[in-house]
Amino acid sequence: MSQRGITGSGGALFGDEGQDGLMHRAFLRGGGASAEEVRLTPVIGIANSASDLNPCNKGLAYLVKEVKRGVRDAGGLPLEFPTISISEPFTRPTSLYLRNLMSIDVEEMITVSPIDGVVLMGGCDKTVPAQLMGAISAGKPATMVTAGPRPVSCHRDNTSLTVDDAWPMCDRRRVGEVDDAEWLEFEGNLNADVGTCNVMGTASTMAAIAELLGFALPGSAFAESTSATRREIAYRTGVEAVAAVKRGTAPRDLVTLASLENAFRTVTALGGSTNSVIHLEAIAGRAGHMIGLDNFQEWSRTTPYLANVRPGGTETLPAIEAAGGVPSVLARMSDLLHLDERTALGTSWGEVLGAARPDPSPAIAERATPLAERGALVVLRGNLAPGGAILKTAGAGAGATQPHRGRAVVFDGLDDLNARIDDPALEVDADSILVLRGLGAVGAPGMPEVGHIPIPAKLHRQGVTDMVRISDARMSGTSTGMVALHVSPEAAVGGPLAYLRDGDEIVLDPEAGTLDHLVDPEAFALREPFRSAAGPARGFASLHVRHVLQPEYGCDFDFLRDPGAPGAAPLPARH
Repeated sequence: MSQRGITGSGGALFGDEGQDGLMHRAFLRGGGASAEEVRLTPVIGIANSASDLNPCNKGLAYLVKEVKRGVRDAGGLPLEFPTISISEPFTRPTSLYLRNLMSIDVEEMITVSPIDGVVLMGGCDKTVPAQLMGAISAGKPATMVTAGPRPVSCHRDNTSLTVDDAWPMCDRRRVGEVDDAEWLEFEGNLNADVGTCNVMGTASTMAAIAELLGFALPGSAFAESTSATRREIAYRTGVEAVAAVKRGTAPRDLVTLASLENAFRTVTALGGSTNSVIHLEAIAGRAGHMIGLDNFQEWSRTTPYLANVRPGGTETLPAIEAAGGVPSVLARMSDLLHLDERTALGTSWGEVLGAARPDPSPAIAERATPLAERGALVVLRGNLAPGGAILKTAGAGAGATQPHRGRAVVFDGLDDLNARIDDPALEVDADSILVLRGLGAVGAPGMPEVGHIPIPAKLHRQGVTDMVRISDARMSGTSTGMVALHVSPEAAVGGPLAYLRDGDEIVLDPEAGTLDHLVDPEAFALREPFRSAAGPARGFASLHVRHVLQPEYGCDFDFLRDPGAPGAAPLPARH
């Protein structure tokens, strides 16, 4: 269409008085915009992931109206566009499998569209990191509205029903303790409205990260999905999107090693999701950084665990929201933060927290009396996980920091697990260590949230509620327990898990941060390894398997990382 070059994609195209401007304005006016509206500036794109196939994000279809109102009131022109939407429960084999694809969708739409900046609208687990990754790579100023958690519900005598209550209910159903009538009743009670999981799961954790990195408004993470507060957040974000364009703040200016440290310290103080470690590393890689296991380990070791919120604690998200949300947590550990880092308001965190006077709350422990002296996410390394693994100690019980030694019971993928886990003849006891392999980024593909291996039925009936479990898969941020996840390298690419056998002794030491097998190294190396099925031959699945990186690089594609970041694909030679 254009006769004046094909590289321009900024909002100034709408103001061009020649052919390009005429056609841009004419098409918008055909859609109902007025002559005055199509000449407003700056032009703010709104990347909306609302979808009927993603109930967590469905409320964004209503919040976008408030974002548009905010953009218009600030003098800008809002233009909404759809993106891929990834639902954790609705996506097979796993939502992480599509995170990088969604980031490509977001990046290319921002890059090629005639917009000056963008408001990202996401919520469910992988939509938030995907949008942040895409926006960082695209480079235009970006702000974010997250969907917000759904309201707390109730079921019979449980008046604080949250999504993590589903897991013990499923276990009880598995062993015959829940009849059909209660099962159906529970189904209708679990989710009272649209919105993300209403505990400190991955969605809430990523919403907090979006705050700390300067994309989402301070204090915006935990307001309920359908509340007046969430609508006000959406409106104010539209206003701030215009301001961000006028400031000229590029996303990679916000993503520094200092802001990444602030974000991870906050995650571990919140008792947040293990998935956040993968996403933070992927976000870092888009901006040319790598956090690395040493930094994750040190930041967790020196950050107190403060948020007494489910699933790791006892209180609900409305309690921490009432106590002041993320800023209230930050105010209690501000000496550990880089306070010069910027917020979505353009101010520093020091300015935001300088006025904070948090009141005591059962949802947030005081610095002098933390829930634990160290953060709730532990990095593990050893001869079973040379590339690292992650353990969440929040909600894992009193023995979560104690060393555990046990014999392996190994499952080769989900079919094997489902066939044998409840077999009365399974050779397992409460001290055994359950191992599930072949479900990493390459093997699954996409690391499904199946690492939270169910307790064998015969042990569950004996009252066993937790066991040490190890997997190259992930688990839901709504889950807890002694589960070492993201073991790297994964079994499908020849990692040590591929050589493990039933009966091998394993030692997991959270305090020391180690995960080791006790098999003679020479004998171990001579074993025939587990081999997963042949990889896909075509389509996105083939692309994924050939280019996805291991968890220590955030499971991003090598060709999507910033060329200066470790793990990035080498640039092709120019001829």
